[in-house]
Amino acid sequence: MPASASISLSASSSFSLFLTSPISSSSSSPNKPKSSSSSSSSSAFLPKRTDTSPIRFLSISKPERRRLVIHSAMSIEKETPEAQRPDTFLREDSASSSSSVRARFEKMIRDAQDSVCRAIEAADGGARFKEDVWSRPGGGGGISRVLQDGAVWEKAGVNVSVVYGVMPPEAYRAAKAESVDHKSGPVPFFAAGVSSVRAWEFSFGFCSQFRGVVLHPKNPFAPTLHFNYRYFETDAPQANLAALLQSERISRILWFLGQLSAFVVGLSNSADVPGAPRQWWFGGGTDLTPAYIFEEDVKHFHSVQKSACDKFDPKFYPRFKKWCDDYFYIKHRDERRGLGGIFFDDLNDYDQEMLLSFATECANSVIPAYIPIIEKRKNTPFNDKHKAWQQLRRGRYVEFNLVYDRGTTFGLKTGGRIESILVSLPLTARWEYDHKPEEGSEEWKLLDACINPKEWI
Repeated sequence: MPASASISLSASSSFSLFLTSPISSSSSSPNKPKSSSSSSSSSAFLPKRTDTSPIRFLSISKPERRRLVIHSAMSIEKETPEAQRPDTFLREDSASSSSSVRARFEKMIRDAQDSVCRAIEAADGGARFKEDVWSRPGGGGGISRVLQDGAVWEKAGVNVSVVYGVMPPEAYRAAKAESVDHKSGPVPFFAAGVSSVRAWEFSFGFCSQFRGVVLHPKNPFAPTLHFNYRYFETDAPQANLAALLQSERISRILWFLGQLSAFVVGLSNSADVPGAPRQWWFGGGTDLTPAYIFEEDVKHFHSVQKSACDKFDPKFYPRFKKWCDDYFYIKHRDERRGLGGIFFDDLNDYDQEMLLSFATECANSVIPAYIPIIEKRKNTPFNDKHKAWQQLRRGRYVEFNLVYDRGTTFGLKTGGRIESILVSLPLTARWEYDHKPEEGSEEWKLLDACINPKEWI
């Protein structure tokens, strides 16, 4: 699968088109008790780590010129700070009317951001969120809110975004969980289902892909919460490689260099380079990551998730609960990040209106699922041993987010807003060499539940 395409005129007197192809690699897991789900089934939901190497497939000898590289894998535009929140971050076009799915989804995530922030501030009793509003010249933007060093919260980030841009193929695969065997070229953005050259639109809200909601309490007995809900649209039909190279921008460059005729003739019989198909999907989830297990808390949390799912399909909760256990799997540790919840992605096999309502119900269930647990545990006495264990589990959180999380890798590959991409990380974490909790201890019980996922309800 091409990770990027570049046109290169090099000092070695050759004119070349390079396509780089990822090569998957694997890592071994430490010897630990195996989970109830097999490694093969869980690893299917993990993004594969890749490496790239250039393959030259066309070379035409020409007089020596200085090197010029033009990348067709473009990233999103950089953000511009804004003094005020706009009514909408959507572009002004017919597909972004107030009745469109993207407009209603944007309203939903902004309403959810407001309600969650109010609940977080109320639970803290004094600290307030810092807000950053930003936009991009080509359309889109977001609102990032972060609370740090409060009475209850070490760090809480609640962010929304709507983004337009162009995805390189490796970022598309990270967003869509595509196999490395699926070949695609750079994915252009397009707004409102109306195709234009290099134009496709995607919007994220509460999104681990670009923006996330992560709440890290100070008390080791109060669990961390993560949730995100997002809506995605693409439009990039298949395109012949020669046709791709005849886009206005590249044609002018090649014509100026005097290479267009020979180059296109040489490619005229080449195979099509597929792009991402035109499609939409929903994704998201809510999951709990405690350092210590209180079964009544975990059962309450999962019961609220099941209740939200059952309103739409009784098969949703068991399906999305397993998906969550599989997704938040730290392969090199052979354990899960936490005690799960629900997770789904690439969801478009149901009616679009139904899935919009489902995502809304899930987002609205965050406060009743989580805040009662915080109120119960935020003042529980703890000692240095409890805090050290919490910091070790925070280390696992960091490992998963930086190595495996599709949202983080997607944001880093597309040049997203780095402060928002990394807002999910805790302020503090800890790593100890070869740390093993004593068997039968409360710490061991948590680790056992992360290695062997349980049915809590």
